[in-house]
Amino acid sequence: MNSEKEKLNEPMQAPVEAPAEKPEKNPAEKPEETAAKRRSSGNGVEKAAFGAEKTSGGVQSEDAAEARIGEEELGEEVPLNEIPKKEDGVNRLTGDEDHKGGTSKEDSGEEPPEHPDYEQELVKIIRSNLSPKALRDRLEDYHENDIAASLSLLTPEERKKLYRVIDNEKLSDVFEYTEEDRAKYFNELSGRKKVELISRMDADEAVDLLRQIDKPERSLLIDLIDDESRRDITLVASFDEDQIGSRMSTNYIHIRLGLTVKQAMRELVAQAADNDNISTLYVLDSDGIFAGAIDLKDLITAREGTPLTDLITASYPYVYGQEKIEDCIEQLKDYSEDSIPVLDENNKMLGVITSQDVVEVVDEEMGEDYAKLAGLSTEEDLHEPIRESIKKRFPWLVVLLFLGLVVSSVVTLYEGVVAQLTTVVFFQSLILDMAGNVGTQSLAVTIRVLADGNLDRKKITHFIWKETRVGLVNGLIIGSAAFAVIGFYVWLLLHKGPLFGFAVSGCIGAALILAMTISGFAGAGVPILFKKMKLDPAAASGPLITTLNDLTAVISYYSLVYFFLIKILNLHG
Repeated sequence: MNSEKEKLNEPMQAPVEAPAEKPEKNPAEKPEETAAKRRSSGNGVEKAAFGAEKTSGGVQSEDAAEARIGEEELGEEVPLNEIPKKEDGVNRLTGDEDHKGGTSKEDSGEEPPEHPDYEQELVKIIRSNLSPKALRDRLEDYHENDIAASLSLLTPEERKKLYRVIDNEKLSDVFEYTEEDRAKYFNELSGRKKVELISRMDADEAVDLLRQIDKPERSLLIDLIDDESRRDITLVASFDEDQIGSRMSTNYIHIRLGLTVKQAMRELVAQAADNDNISTLYVLDSDGIFAGAIDLKDLITAREGTPLTDLITASYPYVYGQEKIEDCIEQLKDYSEDSIPVLDENNKMLGVITSQDVVEVVDEEMGEDYAKLAGLSTEEDLHEPIRESIKKRFPWLVVLLFLGLVVSSVVTLYEGVVAQLTTVVFFQSLILDMAGNVGTQSLAVTIRVLADGNLDRKKITHFIWKETRVGLVNGLIIGSAAFAVIGFYVWLLLHKGPLFGFAVSGCIGAALILAMTISGFAGAGVPILFKKMKLDPAAASGPLITTLNDLTAVISYYSLVYFFLIKILNLHG
């Protein structure tokens, strides 16, 4: 057995042959012969790319194979001066359109072909009268994600038919692509099938599934699965849901430090059958402490005598299992690796975070931040029950209700101002809306900037100052426009006179400038303040910022009205 594996590995360590010398151009060749050879070479390049072509009499050279293929496809040689020219974007030799000279499909307005509807194809196959073996063979041609998507289109009896036909390994992959109705589909399986499914799933996916079923059945299934799967599931389940260790997979290749290249290849072959993530090999010392990583390509192309230590990347990125997902998510995004190791407090390797896990984590974090921007406690989905949606939205609504009452009580303080100048009430919503819009824009930008990485004090100061200036400039533009438009509106349509009209519009323009400047500052400053206080900056949600900006806008607006219009200009109406 060892000799066979050595033979298998020998070609991988074979020395690289020197490249063949490029043949010199024969000056005696005629132009017609050169063109014919070029055409023969061009048409035979696809087969020549796979090396020399075998024949019954031995092995042909690549040049001979190309020449033969070119003769078969083109027939007799065509002189260079007799090759038809391209006219109007059509190649006269082939009859095909040339998109450079003619009209492309994009220019003609034709739409690209639609993708096949694999889900409907799968439904027809499952509902057919094929034998179990023929049905299994047909299903092997489809991706697990497409099979998972077709489950919702099948009846329970049809799904049970699928469960009986498909093998356990593929079925476990199918269940990893189901999310919303995973527990429902799982309950349709037989007891033996459930045990096989849990044993074959990745540990993090198995933990997620077990948390969705009843506790008595969960305990029974854990007792029935094999020891290795139980150990992996227990390890992943020991982490909190907000810790990165809860998202790791125990599916990876590891080798011991000190092996030779040939021994490392043997370890790879031995472990590859049970693990999918083989693009990176992780090196551990005798105590299981992480020592680095080896790229699979480097191991395959290494010569047999190359020391394994020359292939190890000792500075390979890693995370600790106890780290919060939101704290290490930026580190995971910064590295374009297929997987990143997860270590315990003693630097011993526990598992890996795959690129697919990173995409899912980033998507979930962005969904949570978006939900908080909308004033929700957590993200909602399309199929969520009404009770759950109410439970997520109601707490924030109660908080915003009391904040709204604060704003209303502030307005009552200016009751005397409103009594003397009722016209200014018409434009209160304009001031509040513009302040809220500016604050929400600034908040969205700030959340994005905070998610991209750490900011030092200098960058934070520069960013807040920038958002304040943006609010100020926008306020100057909007305020100037409001001064002109509202002035003429009050003068000509409300018949209040030019002095009264432009005095009111000038006060509104000044209030817009002040409110929008403060809103830009608050939209950037509040999330950063939350971040410094070790709170989630997304909790400074859109409704919260809007309410705070309403409060500052009301105070700014009515204060300006009181001092400039009533105290200084002594206006009434």
